[in-house]
Amino acid sequence: MVKDELINRSPLRILEKLLNGGLGKGNIGVLASKKGIGKTAFLANIATDKLCSDKPVIHVSFYKRTDHIISRYEDIFNEISKEKNLQNAAEISEEITRNRVIMNFNQQGIDVPRILSSMEALITGGNFKADTVIIDGFKIKEAGEEGLKAIKKFAQKLGLEIWISASLRMEGPVFNDAGIPYEIENLVDDFIDVLLTLKYDNQKIQMDIVKGHDGFGGQHSSHLYLDPKTLLVAAE
Repeated sequence: MVKDELINRSPLRILEKLLNGGLGKGNIGVLASKKGIGKTAFLANIATDKLCSDKPVIHVSFYKRTDHIISRYEDIFNEISKEKNLQNAAEISEEITRNRVIMNFNQQGIDVPRILSSMEALITGGNFKADTVIIDGFKIKEAGEEGLKAIKKFAQKLGLEIWISASLRMEGPVFNDAGIPYEIENLVDDFIDVLLTLKYDNQKIQMDIVKGHDGFGGQHSSHLYLDPKTLLVAAE
């Protein structure tokens, strides 16, 4: 019942509604922003929400170290626990952590097909029935069309929701008139089903839906933001 309450009262239900049910099986969602805005926290929040629904998650990190990923999950769950005043937080944390696997790769030393092969071995051979895959620190521009095409086929083959973070350049123009990041605008039409962006505006980190399942409707506010202090997803 406690986990049900966490799920039902999560601000992520707003995102699901705006996306007509969420990302969906076989689809790729990209979360794009400049570095340091909160992409890892946002994706860890999505993953924690899945874990509370007893849906296993694979978090693939392309950063050199994974300890900050684990810390981010712990921080988010601790903040949720305090906010909801959970009495059995430790028990719930241990329970959901069993459904999470963190994998670490160096994009320079391994190609996309081998990464996907490793995940498939875990899901099928290792009997880890993942529902969602988080790909964090991945350089989408370097992977290009072939890399994203392979990831898309992988998502469809195994019935996975796959979220990917995309770090954008810090200087110069970042978004075109439709709100699409210049760095990935040639990939959005064919390979990205949902495109979200994060922007820091005064005291809020605002999330916008640039592309949803109904296509491009222009950049529009989702009424969701990240609290700069806790980095938890919250509703306006």
